[in-house]
Amino acid sequence: MEETGGTLIHPYDNADIIAGQGTVALELLSEIATLDAIITPVGGGGLLSGVCLAGKGTYEELRIFGAEPQGADDAARSFAAGELVVNESVNTIADGLRTNLGERTWPIIRDHVETIITLSDEQITGAMKLLAERAKLLVEPSAAVALAAVLTDEFKALTGIQQIGVVLSGGNVECPRLI
Repeated sequence: MEETGGTLIHPYDNADIIAGQGTVALELLSEIATLDAIITPVGGGGLLSGVCLAGKGTYEELRIFGAEPQGADDAARSFAAGELVVNESVNTIADGLRTNLGERTWPIIRDHVETIITLSDEQITGAMKLLAERAKLLVEPSAAVALAAVLTDEFKALTGIQQIGVVLSGGNVECPRLI
């Protein structure tokens, strides 16, 4: 930035980035206007925050969920504590989710997300394998987190969800041996 005079645009804790990420919800709702819920992976929270704002702004009854690895669970711990909690260290195969929530993203998530479901690396790689075998989709671990959450007993115990948008975000597969 010093050399070029460039401007830093934060990759997730920026109002324009959050707004842009919200188009995910708009696309899903344009296909199925009465989705019961949307679940996204959560790292820094830009995608989840955008989905919250655009989704709830379009369809107030929409339920929003987040999914993150147990080895980088600051969103779940923040949600449980009611205040922003940061990871001191992270250990997960889902390298795209090794970030902490941002100052902008946390309040949006706190106010609009129903719950955050955490997953083990084994559950995440299981979802990657399922996507490869059944849907012929090769996704990175960070993308598979949302599907892994939907497959849990915790999610299955939620009532009133018939149609759910599962966001598979990310495209960097560095571990093809896992599937």
